[in-house]
Amino acid sequence: MHALLVEDDLALGAALAQGLRHAGWHMVWVRRLKEARDFLREEQQDSMLLDLGLPDGEGLMLLRELRSQGETMPIVVLSAQHALDTRVSALLEGADDYLVKPFAITEMLARLQAVTRRSSGFASSRWQIGSLCIDTHSREVQVRDTPVPLSPSEFSLLLELVRKAGRVIQREYLVEYLRCGSFNALEVHIHNLRRKLGSQWVRTVRGVGYLLSTQ
Repeated sequence: MHALLVEDDLALGAALAQGLRHAGWHMVWVRRLKEARDFLREEQQDSMLLDLGLPDGEGLMLLRELRSQGETMPIVVLSAQHALDTRVSALLEGADDYLVKPFAITEMLARLQAVTRRSSGFASSRWQIGSLCIDTHSREVQVRDTPVPLSPSEFSLLLELVRKAGRVIQREYLVEYLRCGSFNALEVHIHNLRRKLGSQWVRTVRGVGYLLSTQ
């Protein structure tokens, strides 16, 4: 899944970026509010990690803007400000969680996975649709209790299809989401998913895109 990291501290930002990538997240790291606004105008994200104290303003400004625009993307605030009033204010403004610095990267990853999971309608890290089971923490997939090995791109594609199961996802969106470069590359990933999972899972809506069957 995709995450935007908004953090101006170079050492912490580098550590968080490395942790996110190692955990399988597609992530972009910016250090200014302006950069975050510019990026979000062009790219859709699954979640955001937002520092409060940034060189060109308070992270709460961006949080308020996004929520006032109807943006529902999960947002986890990262801040050295530990006062109760600050934490409560951020949560009331629309933050889904609040982490006080310093924190363990493993805890940050767990909290980010939790808020993203809940926004997708799942109660745990094991996502079950019929005989298809995905463990988003271990990145393991099973069909009828049989392990199905997937490449990172195939896993990302499946996860996005499951998050929007029963809904058609446009081809253009999936090409951009996977950053695979072309419709042909996307079709290769779709073909591989069908071969590994079974052809009944991923349906083609001709001229539009794909959907994961919930039947």
